[in-house]
Amino acid sequence: MNDFAGMEDLLSDFLLEAGEMLSDVDSKLMDLEKRPEDSNLLNDIFRGFHTIKGGAGFLNATELVALCHLTENLFDKLRNRELKLSAELMDVIFSATAEVKNMFTSLHQNQQPHAAPVQMLDDLKRALTGRPMPTAAPATSPVASRLDVGGASVILSQANENGDDVDWDALYGALHGEDIVEKVGLTRDPQKIAEAVSEEESTKKAFGRRSNDVPGTTVGRRDGDVSVKEAKESTIRVETSRLDQVLNLSGEIGLTKNRLTHLRSNIMQGNNDLDTLRELDQSVSQLDMLVVNLQNAVMKTRMQPIGRLFNKYPRLARDLARSLDKDVELVLSGEETEMDKTMIEDLNDPLVHLVRNAVDHGVETVEQRRASGKPEKSQVQLSARQEGDHIVITILDDGRGMQPEVIRNKAIEKGLLSNEVANTLDENQCLELIFLPGFSTKDEISSVSGRGVGMDVVKTNIQKLNGTIRIQSEPGKGSVFEISLPLTLAILPVLILRLGDQSFAVPLSMVREILSVSHGQIHQVSGKATMVVRGEVLPVLPLSRLIGWEASDREPEVGVLMQIGNNSFILSADGFAGHDDVVIKSLDTFRPKGVAGVTMSSEGDIVLILDIKELLSDVRGGC
Repeated sequence: MNDFAGMEDLLSDFLLEAGEMLSDVDSKLMDLEKRPEDSNLLNDIFRGFHTIKGGAGFLNATELVALCHLTENLFDKLRNRELKLSAELMDVIFSATAEVKNMFTSLHQNQQPHAAPVQMLDDLKRALTGRPMPTAAPATSPVASRLDVGGASVILSQANENGDDVDWDALYGALHGEDIVEKVGLTRDPQKIAEAVSEEESTKKAFGRRSNDVPGTTVGRRDGDVSVKEAKESTIRVETSRLDQVLNLSGEIGLTKNRLTHLRSNIMQGNNDLDTLRELDQSVSQLDMLVVNLQNAVMKTRMQPIGRLFNKYPRLARDLARSLDKDVELVLSGEETEMDKTMIEDLNDPLVHLVRNAVDHGVETVEQRRASGKPEKSQVQLSARQEGDHIVITILDDGRGMQPEVIRNKAIEKGLLSNEVANTLDENQCLELIFLPGFSTKDEISSVSGRGVGMDVVKTNIQKLNGTIRIQSEPGKGSVFEISLPLTLAILPVLILRLGDQSFAVPLSMVREILSVSHGQIHQVSGKATMVVRGEVLPVLPLSRLIGWEASDREPEVGVLMQIGNNSFILSADGFAGHDDVVIKSLDTFRPKGVAGVTMSSEGDIVLILDIKELLSDVRGGC
């Protein structure tokens, strides 16, 4: 079902612009809660809802227009000092913005959104009249379910433990065709909606509507256009200056190519004197420099500020803290730090889990903090910074911290490790037990994970991005989770190893050292190959065994000291051919296990890029 046939271009523009605008409004709402008298914030939020309403009007999204119109009116009264902001009123406003996001989801599916819940509209109307709002916190408010009847929404609210209290008037109206939105004082009349949507010219500019577009008419879809959802996921905003740099470098490469073509023609005609060869060398060097610069410039077009991801979390922390009767402030820093767009998207789930855990299990309630002499307001810090070619993301809380001994005992209790192994672990290794599948420090099941529930998934997702995660914690003081990630996955620094005539590449981030292996350096300990490196006994794993090739009688010449997390081993091979920064070509139709992708060597040979973590998971009895 497509409610926007012929309007796909307009819908795509609206979702892109309005989605960013709503995210900005959400961020400003968090600031407004701290500075309720800030006139600039009130004006910005008012304009945000007004502009979204205008774009929705062009799409005939009447339910979205109605909700934004009520919210816009509310902020008009707030900025004119006719109403005063309170915590309960903020809950209503946040519920409205959440419902706008839900309506955006319907628009992404090319469907007109349903009406907002009647209770929400009632709360907005109550707020507009200045009547006091319910004082119950979100966690203790009645549990409500939503029933769609005849295209309308009816709220079934759990009034007491004996049964459900149904809004029979709304249900009757839905069955008999009465307009519920009109019942609460709104309208679906197209003419009245058109009157409510003002400042058409500013809306055109905000949502990229063309001057010859007419509201309500169709815009022809071009061949090859993709759905709105696909377009949104595959687009990226790039500064014009970065594209200009790419264009300039492309032009210089074209000039250098022309020069090389002329030199090749001279050499083919037998003109290979010293000046010609010197000029050829200079042109090749210049081309090499330009290609590196172009590569870097193209990579910058993929880079996005991580703040676009971070700005989602203050709202998440605020809502969760109120439901748990906690006073928590999420402090952001380093939002301008840039990293690859695809990596930012893949980071969302792990960071959501870590922020939720910090609020739920990391920090204490107000009473607990007061009893321990801490400030009532707890603080969770989320920061990002660049260190060399890596991005470091830190999640820090000033809560109760984690006790290594408790974690170790819990792991033993759940049968995740034996007493013998547990007794060999130091404090840091005990903390990392929370990454074991199935580990949890909580005995009860709740809708919010405790620290440790699902942390194995967090670590797995970060490792898929070639990243690492470390924990530091001090009981009574708080915990720190530090994530280290490469700037991008599109270009990967690798070490190229040789096994016979075939080349393989391993990520350079895992390589600690390259060793020459001479006869007699590899020893057998309990039937396993080992090698001593500066007093440390390390297991030796032949590359041939790792990839499943038959063992060769040839003695390995090279050993690569690899580091994966806290584990080290030596990967032996026949030789190595240096290191390089390669562009990974994925294998979409056929991907052998343990192969992350392919690239080509300078000699034109195919080089397989190995997924060491995946290969190690299949090795038995190795390192």
